[in-house]
Amino acid sequence: MASGRFRFQRSSALAGVALLTWALGPLVLVAALGALASGRVRAWLRPTWRVVAGWAAAVLVLVGVVVVVPDGWFPVPPGPGALVTPGYTGRPFTPQPLELDVPQNPFLAPNGVSSMHHDAWATDATVHPGPLGESPRVDTAWYGLEECATLAFDRHERLVALCGDLQGPRLHVIDPDSLRPLVTKDLPDRPDVEGTRPWENLCAGAYFYLDADDRAVVATTDRRVLVVATSDADGDPDLTTDATYDLSAAVPADDCLVAVLPDWAGRIWFVTQDGRTGFVEPGSGDVSAIELGEEVANSFATDTDGAVYVVTTHALHRLEVSPAGRPRVRWRAPYDRGSTQKPGQVSQGSGTTPTLLSGGVVAITDNASPRMHVQLYDTRDGSLVCQESVFGDDASATDNSLVSVGSGVVVENNHGYSGPWRTMLGRTTPGGFARVDLVTGKDGERTCETVWTSEVSAPTSVAKLSLATGLLYAYEKQKSWWGANAWYLVAIDVRTGRTAYRVRTGLGTLMNNHYSAVTLGPDGAAYVATLAGMVRVRDRAD
Repeated sequence: MASGRFRFQRSSALAGVALLTWALGPLVLVAALGALASGRVRAWLRPTWRVVAGWAAAVLVLVGVVVVVPDGWFPVPPGPGALVTPGYTGRPFTPQPLELDVPQNPFLAPNGVSSMHHDAWATDATVHPGPLGESPRVDTAWYGLEECATLAFDRHERLVALCGDLQGPRLHVIDPDSLRPLVTKDLPDRPDVEGTRPWENLCAGAYFYLDADDRAVVATTDRRVLVVATSDADGDPDLTTDATYDLSAAVPADDCLVAVLPDWAGRIWFVTQDGRTGFVEPGSGDVSAIELGEEVANSFATDTDGAVYVVTTHALHRLEVSPAGRPRVRWRAPYDRGSTQKPGQVSQGSGTTPTLLSGGVVAITDNASPRMHVQLYDTRDGSLVCQESVFGDDASATDNSLVSVGSGVVVENNHGYSGPWRTMLGRTTPGGFARVDLVTGKDGERTCETVWTSEVSAPTSVAKLSLATGLLYAYEKQKSWWGANAWYLVAIDVRTGRTAYRVRTGLGTLMNNHYSAVTLGPDGAAYVATLAGMVRVRDRAD
């Protein structure tokens, strides 16, 4: 009888710890583990072989679920801290639409659905609405330890996703309602790179685009470019390779492809990690390339006049096609890259993906210390139009593209993010957003001016602007003294910088987006890929 009573007490104590951990956060578990330092506690909790066997069986079942059950059939497992982190703050937002005239590249899918940065100008702005905060509903889908860096939408409004795990990348076509993959195509595995952690490997795992025929154009780790249909003749989801271009003659085995994008003539341009850039002629398959001699860590932008803008770890370049039909550098604009790799950067001091603005201006950030700058350059000759320092001293860095607001850009601060562990136990990064506009004075002089700043901490969100709502959507991690890891979709009024609302998407490290982008779909929902799957936030249906 006494033995049974003790077993009940031990079971009740373990259940109580589990409940308090769920409610209050992981510090409860840390305290409980600390209590095991007491010999009396260890003696009291000493389990029988049946208890050990039961726990071992439970762990095996959970591991089996991850391996055996198809992606998307379960939600992402909840983390601790549900009662000490708010589920929703703010209030519904009244739409305040913005005008932004972005030309449509004829060889890309429609602006807003074609790629990570939405269009050839890499504006990160879309005509699609995002959620307004009307009793928002959050749905998640568990893919195991797999993250989808880039999301696009085909003409059937299905998600096309470039995802990957520690082994390598794959393409999915995903049902936007159930969030389950409908069809999958495995791509070549990611090679081991000495001194590079798998989650920092930029080779062919981050960028792809949908072309005007709804095909995914994706670089592979074996130095090829694949053109993959996303549906069959009946419109059903399919991932069949229509064309393959071998770039191994132009890209050595110790280099790798980072990103691809078409110019306005239909050439498929590419950049490599070691700074080779060029294009494939889709008709003939001919490849032309040049060496910039500087590392490339981000995507690029193309313009209506045939220009291609590439940022390296040293300079911003404008490239074009020479009369002889080969790529060439029109101008090169060096920037202050600083002396060290700042916490919060994957590469050694790279500027951001170039963002084109109307009026012949292209924007990036530099890597200066103690404060980085938002820089605007003249697209004609590469001269610096103006620059503005942003964020705090020794606390400014970004690896994410600027967001165009027409008259300027919004920049996100990623300083301090060195990996998923940096946001564990309730911690976050310094964070911040700033809007910098190009202002023309009465004398015609153009200057960069900070319009607003925000203290929202989005460690790596790749924020997006909805032109239909006037809201900037980011993925926020708030600090918690309870050690809870709460993640939020946060909506910021792009005119004022005021936070309109935030909705908790989940708890725990599995909800970390780790450089994957916020994506606004044609259905009005916001999608965010995390380390373990997918999050969708949408307003309550009327």
